[in-house]
Amino acid sequence: MRLAVCAAALLAALAASPAALALGDADKGAKLHEACLQCHGTNVYVPRKANVKTFKQLQAETAKWCDYYNPKFSKLEVADLVAWLNREFYKFPEK
Repeated sequence: MRLAVCAAALLAALAASPAALALGDADKGAKLHEACLQCHGTNVYVPRKANVKTFKQLQAETAKWCDYYNPKFSKLEVADLVAWLNREFYKFPEK
């Protein structure tokens, strides 16, 4: 369920403008990530298990799962979560 919520947030992020996505606040994303932990641990982000290979995929996957939360994550919340996930785990160039 939590994983679904995070994915939904990622889809919303993809719908956001590139400028809005660049505004993601990783510190706020860390707090939002607590909702994701209701369904899965951080082990899904490690390279050997991660299905996400690019920053764009990270945005899409996060938006997809974050759409399942009630209430759904806003576009800015998705951007914040993506910023935190990228800073802490993925370290993709933000493009």
